[in-house]
Amino acid sequence: MYRTERKNKQGIKGFLLGVLIGASVACLPSMGHAEDLPVPVQDQAPSSMPLDPIADYFLHWFDRSDYAQATQPHWMTPITTVTPRLEQEYRYDQYQEFLQNGSEINNYFAGKGLELIPTTSNELLVNVPGFQQRMSEGSKVQPATGFTDGNFVTIKHRFLSANEENGNYILTGYLGFQAPTGIPAFTNRPAWIVTPTLGGGKGWGDFDIQATVGYTLPTTYNTHIGNTLLTSVTLQYHFWEYFWPEFAFNDTQWTSGVRANRNQLLISPGILLGRFRLYERLKLNIGVAYQVAVVPQHRITDPLTPLYNRAWIITMRTPF
Repeated sequence: MYRTERKNKQGIKGFLLGVLIGASVACLPSMGHAEDLPVPVQDQAPSSMPLDPIADYFLHWFDRSDYAQATQPHWMTPITTVTPRLEQEYRYDQYQEFLQNGSEINNYFAGKGLELIPTTSNELLVNVPGFQQRMSEGSKVQPATGFTDGNFVTIKHRFLSANEENGNYILTGYLGFQAPTGIPAFTNRPAWIVTPTLGGGKGWGDFDIQATVGYTLPTTYNTHIGNTLLTSVTLQYHFWEYFWPEFAFNDTQWTSGVRANRNQLLISPGILLGRFRLYERLKLNIGVAYQVAVVPQHRITDPLTPLYNRAWIITMRTPF
């Protein structure tokens, strides 16, 4: 009896083992020729490949600049105050300066150039060095013609801003670098000058105030060139769509150097006309100002203080 049950159990185990082996064999792929094997299906390439990051960055350049400008006040850039707004344009300025010593200086470009908005909160200014022509006009000053030291690059970072519908204000930091690119008559060579600046503005309807405070830091010859505290304030009004009259104050306080403890204050009434549409995004702004030194009252000729007595300024910008 015991042997019979043992045989039956062994038979059942054998049967089950056979079933498992058969099921396993049935699940294995056929071992025929290679051409009989199933061909794996590959994912198809997308219809359009993603753009290179650099190409994508430039493709969306105007999207970023438009957003940056939409989220700040839409005031006009003043003539003598560097606006705290982020601006994208090419700018040309020209000064005709009349000095206390009787000479005259024509300054072409006046350190202006290309202004770009590479991010939604930054601006990069790449400027052309001024080209000056100094004429003696009967004075003892030697004539000279050539480039000046250039404020070749300025970086702006906008800390906060709101457009006219959301507060009408802005606060921006600047960092400017002046390179010793000028000819001997118009240079501080070999000194570079670094100028950190803080700028801000507030608007009330059609009226706004834009202002900056900066401090110059020469890299060498500090006892001669000196440090200066630079303050600029422009009061601006807007009417009849294209008209932007302004009144500006530009103060320079020398804290060291050959003009230590001296001060000059220039005032300049002016007017800007714009923004005239030229083609699609391209616009045109033009302006003129007359600048007069009111401090110091007693003109000093050694060294010249103020740097010039009066000046005509013309400006042309093409925002895009």
